[in-house]
Amino acid sequence: MHRPSLRLPGPTDPAAPWLGANFWSRAGGPLMWRTFDPGLVRAELAVLREHGLAFTRSFFYWPDFMPEPDRVDEQAAAHYATFLDLHREAGMATVPTLFVGHMSGENWDPAWRGGRDLYQDVWMVARQAWFARRMAERYAAHPAVAAWLLTNEMPIYGGPAPRAVVDSWAQLVVAGLRAGGATQPVSIGDGAWGREISGRDNGFSVADAAELCDFLGPHCYPMGDDPARQHYTAAFICELASHYGRPVILEEFGVTSDFVSEANAAHYYRQVLHNSLLAGATGWGAWNNTDFDGLEHQDPYRHHPFELHFGITDSTGAPKSTLRELRDFAAVLAEVDHARLHRAESSTALVVSSFLDVEYPFTDKADAPAVQTNLLQAYVSARLADLQPGLVRESAGLPGQADAKLYLVPSTKALLSPTWPVLEGYARAGATVYHSFFPGAHANQRGPWHNNLNSVFGVEHQLIYGLCERVHGDEVVFTFTGELGDLGEGDTLAFALPEPHTPFARVMLPVAAKDAEVLAVDGQGRPALLRRRVGAGAVILCTYPLEHLAAGTPLVNPDAVRTLYDALATAAGVERPVRVDDPRVACDVLVHEDGTRYAWLVSQADEALTVKPVVYGTSLPPGEETTTLAPYGVAVLLLPS
Repeated sequence: MHRPSLRLPGPTDPAAPWLGANFWSRAGGPLMWRTFDPGLVRAELAVLREHGLAFTRSFFYWPDFMPEPDRVDEQAAAHYATFLDLHREAGMATVPTLFVGHMSGENWDPAWRGGRDLYQDVWMVARQAWFARRMAERYAAHPAVAAWLLTNEMPIYGGPAPRAVVDSWAQLVVAGLRAGGATQPVSIGDGAWGREISGRDNGFSVADAAELCDFLGPHCYPMGDDPARQHYTAAFICELASHYGRPVILEEFGVTSDFVSEANAAHYYRQVLHNSLLAGATGWGAWNNTDFDGLEHQDPYRHHPFELHFGITDSTGAPKSTLRELRDFAAVLAEVDHARLHRAESSTALVVSSFLDVEYPFTDKADAPAVQTNLLQAYVSARLADLQPGLVRESAGLPGQADAKLYLVPSTKALLSPTWPVLEGYARAGATVYHSFFPGAHANQRGPWHNNLNSVFGVEHQLIYGLCERVHGDEVVFTFTGELGDLGEGDTLAFALPEPHTPFARVMLPVAAKDAEVLAVDGQGRPALLRRRVGAGAVILCTYPLEHLAAGTPLVNPDAVRTLYDALATAAGVERPVRVDDPRVACDVLVHEDGTRYAWLVSQADEALTVKPVVYGTSLPPGEETTTLAPYGVAVLLLPS
């Protein structure tokens, strides 16, 4: 199956990478335009450029730039013009952000707003469109302007609103920009936190944004309990966003030194950069360029002190470990000619239930976030099994014919009734379809919403109405009674049973095999994994919500789901272009337009590893059979032609 990785022309030239930083000068932070220091800004940009960064994201602090509803502050505007000239001088570009009413833990209004609704008050929307037009008239012709953003995290500043209202507001502001002469790419700057990504509806639809905007820009700052999930969360979000036909720029990501050591900050940056690249992102904006020591008495840093230290340079301008990671990533992008790479085709599809992004009548709001949580864990396990998974959104319609060999439907309560016959048809044509039971994260109509579970999977479920079959203990062990890939009779897989993170996490689906063969049983001899042969392929049912269980387990990855996915892939005939036996290392491939292939090896181990990559259909040259990876390290290999 095809995995999208669209890109914008570069910010300074078509081949330049969108690799940069969100920018406030360390003299002033959000108030930098009041005491603008061109010499200091020149020095700050020079450090970024020396480390391979090509662009910044810059901000019109709204109270300063628009002090009255029909007036732009001329001093602030002049300072911004100088700021653009400094970018041109440095060989860099910038992305202006129009309405900066939210920043780093505080909202700031222009004094004249008076509490008016930012989206629905006609006069207020007109003032925003007016400001957008005036900024475009002033700056759109400047060669340092690479793109435009409407806002910074508008759902925090303006709050949620009905989807149609948000879409109309965005259309009018973009129209103002275009009327002012802005021809550059544009996006909203909302963080891509809409339902299609998060499972939570704030009115900022990613699908609607893709219709209006030229790129999508996720903001990602995960708080987690498992290193691998932490390292893959931004990638997974980019993967979800990449299905809307627009380039994905990881507009904001980063760490504060108050929450992480220098070494671990470097690990995090390295992982996010490379994993999101492999997930289809083609741009990155670190948060942010500098620390702000000396601004402790200025809001927002007075009450959000950790916001002082998100910089990739310290408050003297010295590079931190994160900037060095950006430099090294820039070197990799240059070496592989990133602008001409695309993702390799995949034989593995993760099915995204439409209950993530569609609110069906009389469904519970907890359904959608549970879809996202379970999919993230499945994505991590598939990555660690070297499967290079692609995502198939049910809401977009599944293709009429299978374009993958393995379809994963992980811990899924509900798909639409017409979807199961399509998946069964894929199996009949030769694919393997895996589904793990999940009754949902709440008590509202708890149970598997499958209109034909018994017939599809060749079982007879033994559920009692309104009740769940609870499981107990610290783990559940699958003992294999049949063969699945490299797993055979007598092999075992152990899965942790965490403290319930949802009321119905520690449950299973009691079934009796009818037209299916039992591949594995649990500790009580009950069917845990069953396979029904269908035409040239098979459907496989797991009676435990393995991905949901793992998602609630701290420090779990790589867990046994990875081993199960590996076996499923072998049984399905998935041809992985590069594999590594160590479950802590994930492999993927990017392909140059001239046919050259590059393999990425990404380690989730906190120690150095020496691994032996296996390349499908060929071998690595003598002397290059093994690769050593530093802790949480990344290696890029040129594959034989």
